[in-house]
Amino acid sequence: MGVTLDLSRAAGLRTPVKPNLSGLTRKGLVEALIAAEVVRPDKAKMRATQLWRWIHHYGLTDFDQMTDIAKETRAQLAEAFVLNRPEVVERQVSKDGTRKWLIRMAPGIEVETVYIPDVGRAGALCVSSQVGCTLNCTFCHTGTQALVRNLTAGEIVAQVQIARDDLEEWPSPKEDRRLSNIVFMGMGEPLYNLDHVADAIDIIADNEGIAISRRRITVSTSGVVPELEALGNRTQAMLAISLHATNDALRDVLVPLNRKYDIATLMAGIRAYPGLSNARRVTFEYVMLKGVNDSPDEARALLRLLKGIPAKINLIPFNPWPGTDYQCSDWKTIETFAAILNRAGYASPIRTPRGRDILAACGQLKSESEKLRASARRKLAAEDSPET
Repeated sequence: MGVTLDLSRAAGLRTPVKPNLSGLTRKGLVEALIAAEVVRPDKAKMRATQLWRWIHHYGLTDFDQMTDIAKETRAQLAEAFVLNRPEVVERQVSKDGTRKWLIRMAPGIEVETVYIPDVGRAGALCVSSQVGCTLNCTFCHTGTQALVRNLTAGEIVAQVQIARDDLEEWPSPKEDRRLSNIVFMGMGEPLYNLDHVADAIDIIADNEGIAISRRRITVSTSGVVPELEALGNRTQAMLAISLHATNDALRDVLVPLNRKYDIATLMAGIRAYPGLSNARRVTFEYVMLKGVNDSPDEARALLRLLKGIPAKINLIPFNPWPGTDYQCSDWKTIETFAAILNRAGYASPIRTPRGRDILAACGQLKSESEKLRASARRKLAAEDSPET
């Protein structure tokens, strides 16, 4: 005897997901209010401006605290929308003050976000644009995790909101802010998610909200050349290039994307970047790998490559991670490399490794869906260690 299950009633019991207003652009916010029939179309822009300040200047997550909006309207907003933050699964603080959050956007969708004090004007937040990465750069721990999906603009902005929550930096300060800079240098390749990255930058840079200047927002790419012009035109963000080698043979190994867009193609795209000038220099990131790319000859080759480009060169001591075969260059070797660049007139700071003890340094990010929770690993290690 066959049995047919009627699932229609069960399906009807599912609670519809309410739109989250905290990740919408101004235009998207207006459209959402009209679609939900919470306000009349002729009042939507005004109401959106009110909400924008409460969400992005004051950091509110509760409609009921929005005191300049009528109580009845607040109730309607709460019925139609949410202002939820994603779940912070784990928070770690390094001995040097670096903070790292493991953030769960949805089941199985996790990213790591890092706040680094004393970087930029006051402190920089390194945000992720994808869960995982497709680029497989051989020196990068993040690159060992397969791409899961792009993050939405709201999920990118949420990383900034969570950092502001933790730093107790609401309302958005004009002076003495601890979070002064945003760098898209976390998990993922931002230019493979440009639409959402551009919308997130519009939200982050808006003067009536989080209000971080576009001049203090840097987008780092491994060299997705066809999107460089669009990045500059759409975001006016500062550009950083994850370079790491001066010849195609080596860069093909370190940054496999180079096989698609070689160094000559990349440099042509950089020279055409909108707004490039001495006031808007390109930052070239160069990880120092012992015996691989750290010789004086490589430094001189780098100078020839960058000739005529307004540039700054960040020298990054390699940050080790479990399973890597690379080693960090000796400190004297790094200083010699930097001195060659400095004598040629390029600002070439050696980036101080930050957050290494919590795997929060450059190239060390990897979401917890791909590894045991750090707390679980520590517990297992304690259980396996011999008694003393």
